Amino acid sequence: MWELRTKEMTQVKKIIPFDFEGNQVRTISGEENPCFVGRDVAAVLGYSRPADAVRKHVDEEDKGVVRMETPGGNQRLVTITESGVYSLILTSKLPSAKRFKHWVTSEVLPAIRKDGAYVTPKTAEEWLNNPDMMIQVLQRYKDDQARIKQLHDENRKLQPKAEYTDRMLSNPGLETTSMIAKNYGYSTIKFNRMLYALGVQYRQGGVWMLYAKYQGEGYTQIEPYEFINHVDKRQVANTMKWTQKGAKFLYDFLKGHGILPKIEQLELEGIE
Repeated sequence: MWELRTKEMTQVKKIIPFDFEGNQVRTISGEENPCFVGRDVAAVLGYSRPADAVRKHVDEEDKGVVRMETPGGNQRLVTITESGVYSLILTSKLPSAKRFKHWVTSEVLPAIRKDGAYVTPKTAEEWLNNPDMMIQVLQRYKDDQARIKQLHDENRKLQPKAEYTDRMLSNPGLETTSMIAKNYGYSTIKFNRMLYALGVQYRQGGVWMLYAKYQGEGYTQIEPYEFINHVDKRQVANTMKWTQKGAKFLYDFLKGHGILPKIEQLELEGIE
C-alpha cells in the first residue's frame, strides 16, 4: 500500500465529490491514475462494513493512503484504483452494481480525464521525452485489464454456485430427497443409493436414516405421511426430509466427491 501526503505531493490537488443515486463517491485528482475513496465505493455497493470490504476484496497494489489537510484536521483516506473499484463491483451482490460500473466508466472517469487530472500536458511531455515511462504506464494498463478479465471469469464460474445455493437456502421449508435428486439429474432411487454408497445414510424399516456421524446436526427431519396401500386402505409411514442446513451439507459433501448440480455442470461445460 502506498501513501501520499498533500504537502509532499502537490499534484494531489483536491477531493472531487460525485453523486451516485444520492450517495457521495469521492475521487482524488492528481497526476497519476484517478483514485476513489474506498469506503465510499464499498458503501454504495452495499457492503455492511465498507472498510473490511476494501481490506478483503481489493489487492494491496490497488490500495493507497492519502492524507488531506482539512479545517477539521489531518484526514487519512484509504483510496483504491480503478482496478480496485472493479474488484468491489464484481464481488457486490447488489443489482445496482452494474449501474454503478456504467456510471464510473461513462461519467466519472471521463469527467476526471477531461479535466486534465488523468493525463496532463506535463505528463504527456514526460512520455515524449521518456518512452520507457509510457511503456511502463501502458504495461500497467495491460496488467489491469488482464486482472479485470480474470475477475470476470472467476465471477462467471462462481455465479452458478451462488444462484443454486441462494435458491436452496431461500426455501424456508423441508426438501424431499427427490427434489434434491432432480437438481443433480438423478432419479430418487439412484440418488439414495449413491448417498448410501458414500456412507451418508442407510435404510431401516423402509426409511432412509443418516449414519451416526451425521445425526444430531440438524440435517434432516423424519415426517409422517399418509398413503393408500395396495388394498385401498389408508396407511401412515415415515420419510426423511432435508433441512436447509442439510441441503447445504449435501451440496458441500457431494462437491467434495466431484458431484455437482446440473446448473453447475452445464456452466462448466459452457466455459470449457
